[in-house]
Formats: sequence, C-alpha cells, structure tokens
Amino acid sequence: MTLSYRHVDVFADKAFTGNSLAVFPGNPGLSTARMLAITRELRHFETIFLSAGDGTTDVTARVFDLFGELDFAGHPVLGAAAVLHERDGRPGPLRRTFRLTGRSVEVTTRRTATGYHAELDQGEPEFLAIVPERDRPEIAEALNLPGRALADLPLSVVSTGLRYLVVPVTAGLAEARIVREDFAELIARYGAQFAYVVDVEALEGRHWNNDGVLEDVATGSAAGCVGAYLARHRVVPVEEEFVLRQGRFTGRPSRISVLPQGTPDDLRDIRVGGDVTMVARGTLDTLPE
Repeated sequence: MTLSYRHVDVFADKAFTGNSLAVFPGNPGLSTARMLAITRELRHFETIFLSAGDGTTDVTARVFDLFGELDFAGHPVLGAAAVLHERDGRPGPLRRTFRLTGRSVEVTTRRTATGYHAELDQGEPEFLAIVPERDRPEIAEALNLPGRALADLPLSVVSTGLRYLVVPVTAGLAEARIVREDFAELIARYGAQFAYVVDVEALEGRHWNNDGVLEDVATGSAAGCVGAYLARHRVVPVEEEFVLRQGRFTGRPSRISVLPQGTPDDLRDIRVGGDVTMVARGTLDTLPE
C-alpha cells in the first residue's frame, strides 16, 4: 500500500519559513501506532491525518507530535484546511468543520497570491488558575528568566482547547528556555499542560515541549490563549487583529494573526489564522508494521 501526503509551511507566506507540517488527506484506517510511527519517521513537529469524503465540509482529523496524539492543535488544522481547499479547487472562501479527538472547530480558508490563508475559530477562552505571587520566582527560574524579566501581570492558565500557562515578560525572551527536568510536573500544579512565554511589549513568544529539547516554531493553539490573555489585561484591544510573532530563535520566523472578540471582561471568541504555503508532495511506498 502507498500513501500520499502534502508538505506545507504554516504561518508563512513563503516556503522554508513558518511551521512545517505533513498532511495526509486520505487516511485508510491507519491504527494509532502506525500514525505515530509515520509522524516520527517524517520528523515534522506535528502530522495530521484526515478522513473526509469528496465534497463534504465535515472532516475527522487526528493530530500527532513525536510523543503521541494531541486532543487539539492549531497549525495542523490550519495547514490541513488549506490542503483540502487546494484539492477542492474552488476559488472562493471555504468553511469546514474539523472533528478532533478533544473538540470540533471551524476553519475558513481563502486563496492568496502566495498560497492560502486559513483562520481557525477557537471559540470562547477559559481563564483558569493564577500562579500565586510566592511561586512566580520558581516559574521564572525554571524558564531561565531573571525575576525582573516578568511583567507586572499575573501568570495565568488559559485554555481554548489546551491549557497553557501564559508567562508574560518584558525582557529575557532570547535567553528563555526550560531548565528543569520536572517542568511538566511543576506547571501541572496549576492545571497547565504547557507553558508559553510572551514578551508583552514586542508581541513575540516562545514555546517548547516540556522536556525543553524541542522548541516549537509557531504554536496556533497557544496563540489563542495568548490573545485572550492579552485582551483580558488590555495589552491589545478587542475586535482588532494583531500579529503574534514566533520562530525567530529557531530560524523559522512566523506570523500568527489573532483576533479577540467581545469585551476584555467577556471574551466570546478568539480567532487565530495565518498564511499557508505549499512546499512539496510525497508518497510513502511502504507503511510501518
């Protein structure tokens, strides 16, 4: 059996920037173990496998990183929507529903001069725990940040599908990294699954796997949480799109558009989008056992 896929770069208006992704638009009943093995073989940060009939706007999707399946992820869904738009061939905007393991989301795509633009409706954000003042130095130290780098804002857990601890800084972004082996356990104290460090003045962020080994190029799921956080604390205005930059420190600069909707105290919706560039086509000549 052979299996075809599309290689795209997300949050990028040209190839070899942004966050790369492998999209398998036709999933012939692959097992979880096989999908994980394929993801590890291709070595993209994430890979997405789709099941959708021709002409349908309803898509079943499963997303994997190098460690396992994810309940939700932003850049794979955006990239996959662009690939389906390309296959569809229609010139106008298209809207699809993606049904993932953890939730369903709506994605709108349109053609651009360089490829496609995709926008994900992440829905209403949830504001969860706030890190106590006494614990702020421990979080900063675990991220290799001097205490003075933290902004005068709370360290908060926000979710639009995945729970991110948003760590706001005004300095130290270039030196930030995870330096504690038990980082996952540390942030789990507050109910967080991951952490995202954001410079609230430059509107630029960084994110890593919890082991600190891999840095993500551009994190769509986190961008929604960061957008909600910044709007709640009036760092950015609501109902106005802003650009969150990420990936500079990996050599893959990325631009993530974020639109908070509602009011600072009652955010109804967060939209996250970006350009998608088509890079390559591939075929697996054999499948893992």
